[in-house]
Amino acid sequence: MLQSIMLIIPYRDNTRDKIISESLDVLKKGGVIAYPTESFYALGVAATDENAVKKLFALKKRPADKALPLIVGDRFMLITCIHEIPLEAEDLIKRFWPGPLTLIFKAKEHIPKLLTGNTGKVAIRIPGESAALHLVRELKLPITATSANPSSMPPADSADKVIDYYEDKIDLIIDAGKSAGGKPSTIIDVTVLPPKVLREGSVSL
Repeated sequence: MLQSIMLIIPYRDNTRDKIISESLDVLKKGGVIAYPTESFYALGVAATDENAVKKLFALKKRPADKALPLIVGDRFMLITCIHEIPLEAEDLIKRFWPGPLTLIFKAKEHIPKLLTGNTGKVAIRIPGESAALHLVRELKLPITATSANPSSMPPADSADKVIDYYEDKIDLIIDAGKSAGGKPSTIIDVTVLPPKVLREGSVSL
């Protein structure tokens, strides 16, 4: 069973090994972690753990038809989640990853349908310089990157705000202080021709 007491670990050079080991332990047991990205705090579960994904949807009170984005640490991790990288996506990846650009690909069958909003597509990015990037590269597994707030509420910009929203329902919080905030990632669907911009964010058109 997961710990009943929420664990909070400050994000520092001398705590990184502990963060990775504790995060792996929580994720392998189907738990939920909160971590800072380049903009706000996000909630992470193992992307291929269907029960953990269901728990996350319930925690956020998120409608089942709203897909959740993932982060990966590198190209190898990306191709474990998707069928192919379209040629139209290659230039975008080279220019903007790591960074605040989310691309939508055709998902492989083992990706839970909840994550795709039953569309067969999955939204993925390699995050820019942040605790999130170092975390996912060390974990070596794709994790969810949905904002750490209940649906329709403002995003959390600190560990304290995550606690305000969820109290002890998060198993582990990685506390890097107040996050930078700003615009969310830009989202482009590369499963269609021409690729379609679904949301303009940090990467301008």
